Amino acid sequence: MRPVFLTPLFAPAQSLAGIGPRLTLLLAKALDMPPGVSEARVVDLLWHLPTGVIDRRAEPSVAHAAPGSIATLKVRVLKHRPGPRGNKKAPHKVSCEDDTGKIDLVFFHADARFLERQLPVGEERFISGRVEFYNDKLQMTHPDYIVAPDARSELPLIEPVYGLTAGLSGKVLYKAVRQALERVPEMAEWQEANWLKERNWPSFNEAISRLHRPLEASDAATGSVPWQRIAYDELLAGQIALAIVRAKLKAQAGRRIAGDGHIRAKIAEALPFALTKSQVTALEEISEDMAGPYRMLRLLQGDVGSGKTVVALMAMANAIETGAQAALMAPTEVLARQHLETIEPLAEKVGLRVGIITGREKGKPRQAVLDQLATGEIDILLGTHALFQPDVVFSDLALAIIDEQHRFGVHQRLALQAKGKAGGANMLVMTATPIPRTLLMTHFGDLDVSRLLEKPPGRKPIVTKALPVEAMERLILRLKAQIAEGAQVYWVCPLIENTGKSELAAAEERAAHLAQLFGGENVGLLHGGMTGQAKDAVMAKFSDNKLQILVSTTVIEVGVNVPNANIMVIEHAERFGLAQLHQLRGRVGRGERQSFCMLLHKSPLGDVAAQRLQMMEATEDGFAIAEKDLDLRGGGEVLGARQSGLPGHRVANVPNYEALMTAAHDDARLLLASDPDLTSTRGEAIRTLLYLFECDEAVRLFRAA
Repeated sequence: MRPVFLTPLFAPAQSLAGIGPRLTLLLAKALDMPPGVSEARVVDLLWHLPTGVIDRRAEPSVAHAAPGSIATLKVRVLKHRPGPRGNKKAPHKVSCEDDTGKIDLVFFHADARFLERQLPVGEERFISGRVEFYNDKLQMTHPDYIVAPDARSELPLIEPVYGLTAGLSGKVLYKAVRQALERVPEMAEWQEANWLKERNWPSFNEAISRLHRPLEASDAATGSVPWQRIAYDELLAGQIALAIVRAKLKAQAGRRIAGDGHIRAKIAEALPFALTKSQVTALEEISEDMAGPYRMLRLLQGDVGSGKTVVALMAMANAIETGAQAALMAPTEVLARQHLETIEPLAEKVGLRVGIITGREKGKPRQAVLDQLATGEIDILLGTHALFQPDVVFSDLALAIIDEQHRFGVHQRLALQAKGKAGGANMLVMTATPIPRTLLMTHFGDLDVSRLLEKPPGRKPIVTKALPVEAMERLILRLKAQIAEGAQVYWVCPLIENTGKSELAAAEERAAHLAQLFGGENVGLLHGGMTGQAKDAVMAKFSDNKLQILVSTTVIEVGVNVPNANIMVIEHAERFGLAQLHQLRGRVGRGERQSFCMLLHKSPLGDVAAQRLQMMEATEDGFAIAEKDLDLRGGGEVLGARQSGLPGHRVANVPNYEALMTAAHDDARLLLASDPDLTSTRGEAIRTLLYLFECDEAVRLFRAA
């Protein structure tokens, strides 16, 4: 289906000269590969943009070459002086000169015959590298480039510098990228001529060429004209693809679901608190969607502790009132079981039957749940990815809810939705990660949005303080006093990079240290490598107040609910993003006791880390925090695209991301309003753009139409 002229770009990188199996593996490590692609391709080299440049334009005479600078010199080769025989440490030196002076080229562990071929005595060569002054003589150690006058064009005057991996040299990567550039075909322009002219943006071909073959040192900066052009192309492709998917889904006839409210009324009576205004509004929007002619596709966005689970239960009750079933899928077993603990007591009070399927349910117990599900004896099924396995068959699924939507791909969402009758269930997706408007457009553009803005009544503000790690002893004394009064503590340890220590080792070490101070029976450890049962056992002890301190890796980030736990200590807080700090803090502040969040950090703090911690001290507003996170980190990182299987940006992590994103969003809407089938001249070119940035799903939807 992909146009034939793009085929060379999607060929394996191994099809390029000089790239064998070993280098293919190294490229896959070095390049930012999209989810699901394991072997590097030519196009992946194009999107691997420079991190900087080396400017080799200075071409002084030898006498005027400044020590410490990068220079390109034209010299004559005078003499080779190999190191003494038997002394492998001594360098091979090559004396060179021009009309103004002499310079030695120095090579360690060199092959003398190879150097004599590269630098024949009496001939001229261009050399480029760092000039040094040693023992009153000018020298250049291991020049970066040595080229004959007739191959002068092979020496890049402004050389791009790329992110590498161990075993992959910059020269090899540069040669591969230059070959990749030669495979870029001339393509019809997909951007509006006036838009390009206003911004002085070049064509796609010129832009990608200037990024990898910079004409000026500034070309390789993220704010440069060529980079901005390609970034906008990527954002526009994503926005058009989302708009097409959205239009296709919106056009699909839904199943009208409108219960009589009798189960929802019982749930409202059983709740220990009244619903907030936001919860009532969200439920009205959800009910309206479910009763409408088209399939519901809505995002419920609520900050930590804003009461999303109750809204989800009410929405599921609406489906069950009509005799149908509902499902709720969570990204982890811990979170799935947390939902079970919240939902099951309420469900039992109002006569709803709840089941759960995760990777842990096996054999007869699992089969029993599947049998009850197929016959309609289970009203609500909770679970993890296990829910979209083929043997999970519903009697009549009318509503599917996905929690922490950004951890799942669109395909996974569709797989669960397809288990409903007549082509699909209504879909509600939830997230506790407050998402800035711009990112809603980027990653959730196919969804309508409901927001929960208040927290349930009675929640006290969490006192948040940043502390240098040197204050650890003072903190320990405070914890002892709090624990004596019945407090419980989470202590989170992150992965500490470049120390050779794993996240688990850091957590184990901290747990052992705290066990010495507080007693081994009072300290538990929770980490991602534990089995589901082992995690549950530790969490149960902590929930039952049999442990005073729970040391954890970041597995407690989402969904753990222990109301008595009122202190969160985050070690190396400077290593976390704002969104993650906010999620972790949300584990406390759930009970009547005053809660605290202590952000332990190493000093001195970098500027960005300092801004993060100041923001955490200043506010608990998740939406304000999310906007700040976007400002500090850029659009591609905030939702952790690489971990979640989201289509992360490969080019568009740029300074004015938000302005470009908004423009792309508007451009996509206007284009599809006037040319919904992309059959105009620009529309045909846009199809090429969608293939180029691998938004093929949108094009496939056209074909299926």
